[in-house]
Amino acid sequence: MSFFVTGPKLVVSNDPDDRTRTIRDAPWRLWGQKAMRILSVSDVIDPRLYPQADKDRLGPIDLVLGCGDLPPEYLSHLGNLFDVPLFYVKGNHDIRFVDNAPRGCRNIHERIVQFRGLKLMGLEGSMWYNGGPYQYTEKQMARMVRRMRPVAWWRGGVDIVITHAPPRGIHDDADLCHRGFECYRRLIRKYRPTYFIHGHIHRQFDRAADRKTRIACTTIVNTYGHTILEFDHAQLDQENTGRPGIQRPRAERQKFQG
Repeated sequence: MSFFVTGPKLVVSNDPDDRTRTIRDAPWRLWGQKAMRILSVSDVIDPRLYPQADKDRLGPIDLVLGCGDLPPEYLSHLGNLFDVPLFYVKGNHDIRFVDNAPRGCRNIHERIVQFRGLKLMGLEGSMWYNGGPYQYTEKQMARMVRRMRPVAWWRGGVDIVITHAPPRGIHDDADLCHRGFECYRRLIRKYRPTYFIHGHIHRQFDRAADRKTRIACTTIVNTYGHTILEFDHAQLDQENTGRPGIQRPRAERQKFQG
């Protein structure tokens, strides 16, 4: 059984193929645990992960995140390989997902889900450029972000955002297809997530640091291919104290403290 947020309410999932069914502890009980290792993927099947992967070289993985434009079979493979929850959003080329969604994985587009104390938000698709599926204008995407505000406020903010497209002016390109969303920059300024992870921009990186851009307390990551990130809950506790405007409602805080 698992708990995840869709809109302003908490929903229970009994899907036997859903690896998130092990999520049953409220996040405030889990702060302070050891660092979590997160594998994020997008855009291309990485030969280091498929058909075989050197799990000893990769080390332990606690969560997998998919940032779009990947075959559903590849996501199912990664979830099964590491036997951990896999959350994903769709990219502008993921037309097969309509009839062939990856098994055991959860689409978190326009949702906020919780996993081991982390609050993760997902937003699919790219900038509109030819009218294909999973393409959105700036105005449409801004509307989606606004719809997330009540849930983000109720849950006390967001720790990780996964998207397909990047923010405008950060890792994006000039052509309309690969242009980022301006509303993502506003989202980063408002919620100050620890990580904002995207795909869509095909780049080869010699060093892991070349994938990343730091804006205030948020690290924006281009996860083309794959990358591994660590999330330190002790650091999260520290950062949460400095995030403006995302405290839990007073009655809810009193209930947790009492």
